Amino acid sequence: MSDDQGYDLSQFKATYFEECAELLAMAEETIARLQEGTGSDEDLNAVFRCVHSIKGGAGAFSFEELVHFAHVFETALDHLRSGKVEMSSHVADLMVRGNDILGDFVRAAQADTALPADHGADILAQLAALTGAVPVVVAKKPATASAPPPLPTVEKTFSIRFHPSPDMLRTGNEPLLMLRELGSLGRMSVIADTNGLPALTEMDALHSYLSWTCTLITSHDRTAIDEVFEFVAGDTAQVIVTEEGAATAAIIPAHGEEGDGWGLFAPLAADDTAKGEEGDGWGLFAPLPGTAQPAQAAPKPAALAANTANAPAAGGNAVHTASIRVDLDKIDRLVNMVGELVITQAMLGQQASGFTVESHPELIQGLQELSHHTRELQENVMAIRAQPVKALFSKAPRLVRDLSTKLGKQARLVMSGENTEVDKTVIEQLSDPLTHLIRNALDHGIETPEERMAMGKPAEGTIHLAAQHRSGRIFIEIQDDGRGIDRERVLAKAVEKGLVERGQQLTDEQIDMLIFAPGFSTAAEVSDVSGRGVGMDVVRKNIQDVGGRVVVQSTPGAGSRFILSLPLTLAVMDGMLVQVGGQRYVLPLTNIVESLRPTAQQARSLVDVGEVLTIRGEYINLMPLHVVFGIDGAITDPTKGLVVIVETEGGERVGLLVDELLGQQQVVIKSLDSNFRPVRGISAATILGDGRVALILDVSALRHMGALALAAQ
Repeated sequence: MSDDQGYDLSQFKATYFEECAELLAMAEETIARLQEGTGSDEDLNAVFRCVHSIKGGAGAFSFEELVHFAHVFETALDHLRSGKVEMSSHVADLMVRGNDILGDFVRAAQADTALPADHGADILAQLAALTGAVPVVVAKKPATASAPPPLPTVEKTFSIRFHPSPDMLRTGNEPLLMLRELGSLGRMSVIADTNGLPALTEMDALHSYLSWTCTLITSHDRTAIDEVFEFVAGDTAQVIVTEEGAATAAIIPAHGEEGDGWGLFAPLAADDTAKGEEGDGWGLFAPLPGTAQPAQAAPKPAALAANTANAPAAGGNAVHTASIRVDLDKIDRLVNMVGELVITQAMLGQQASGFTVESHPELIQGLQELSHHTRELQENVMAIRAQPVKALFSKAPRLVRDLSTKLGKQARLVMSGENTEVDKTVIEQLSDPLTHLIRNALDHGIETPEERMAMGKPAEGTIHLAAQHRSGRIFIEIQDDGRGIDRERVLAKAVEKGLVERGQQLTDEQIDMLIFAPGFSTAAEVSDVSGRGVGMDVVRKNIQDVGGRVVVQSTPGAGSRFILSLPLTLAVMDGMLVQVGGQRYVLPLTNIVESLRPTAQQARSLVDVGEVLTIRGEYINLMPLHVVFGIDGAITDPTKGLVVIVETEGGERVGLLVDELLGQQQVVIKSLDSNFRPVRGISAATILGDGRVALILDVSALRHMGALALAAQ
């Protein structure tokens, strides 16, 4: 996307919208504290800064509707900060809705689409009412460039000195856009100071060397000039505004705050504006014809330098950020390259397996160091893509508050482990499951206040959302103290829908897992909260897509607990390499319970059931992998092979018959969907150290495939 002058602004806009997403999320989290009554004055200031930053960037890109709404919102927040308006539950709710509407305008600007003319008008009116102002509806611009709004008849002359800091360009701000916007306010002449330009060979493209002196004749007031520079003034630029006839210069401060650290400035004397001093850094300034000079003389630029002795020196004390913004695609490519490096390192290790330390000491030592550094590099690259689940959890308080109000229930949310880190790709897949699980806990779990009190419970229910690392995986738990799962009702509904045969005996765990069946719902009627039978199905599908599992624990009358077990990353995994005939497969280590070589008494064949194992009084279905995949030359007698006991998604245990275990190792995951096509029973593939491809087994899908393969024999 380019602006009207042909400049490509797409990169800057992309950065701006990324920052907007972060600012909106930060504002929502901070407003939640204010809404709960646990916030502070600093929280209110933080929300103000978020809205102010969004407004400033929107002004640079001429998103007028976004700027207008943000300005009214910002003014209301400023009244709250100054104590002119008191914080109340109504005002806090209004801030929540205001942040939502602000997000709508941001997303509309990002998608380059137009919202309805009255979108957010009610919220805009209420925000304006807080400040005693009358809301104004901003007319939408036509597709072609429109003329500026009608101007008052009285014109004023302003002298504006715009001196960016050396690092201004590094923050994504473009001085040309500000000068162009300033020129749109009236008739303007501009003199650029080039005294700071170094030799061409010494020039840094991201260093700001120029400054400008402008004379503007406009019918707008000072506020319009302030708004042009409000996003950079005091932070990354010095802006001095002098109105014709005024005794002193006006400095636009940072965010309207005093004490911005730039010091005090005085206007130029009449002779200074006419000729300037040699080496003064401003150059020549020629006023527009017919414009008067300031009536009162002032110190020369040398005095200005003296007055700013305590200000930050240009480039001397520049603040350097401790982080950089990198596209996720670049990180993904880096992760893939590290994965290839891991495979290559494994191949080298395989080729050198026949060498001994005595015969090739330097080679063995080098390979050991390569293995160590490769593993360290891999862990550090994975850490780059890791993010705290706090970004995911931050949406939960708002969801609980809104849904509790809608359902007429009382519930509070308790969170822990928000700083637990997990791969960004995994976090993206968790948004929908977490939303559905919280909605399910409120709608089906937590009782009404009257029901809870009749049962001897507190009127307010509790939902606990927690995250923690355990055994190389991340566990997210959603627990409520509600009514628990009504297993009789669930089973009856499953029989009615044909999911379970009438008279079939199921364990409590199997009944609980029925709620994840597609189209399953126990709601009496369909509402905008539940009843369509898609929520829990989405939970299981999304969790399975990232190699995770869902476990349900429920106690009638005491509540339910949903445990999501997820990999820390989708790039690598720990697996057990198994041999079946001439083929090698990888079993996810998290699915393996134990492995054994059964005796003749443990391996049995039952009528209408097939091969089973008897282990500690429990019958476990035996599934020969050579039958499932049609492999010749494999061991068919369980007493001569090995059986690996694995646990499926629903908590059911199955015994997989294999020839032997080749060992545990970390493998780099290669998607079959993107590189080949989906294969039933296979979740992904990997490349082994000898260059051979090994398929990673999907244990849940194998359970059903095994039953069909054995039935076909």
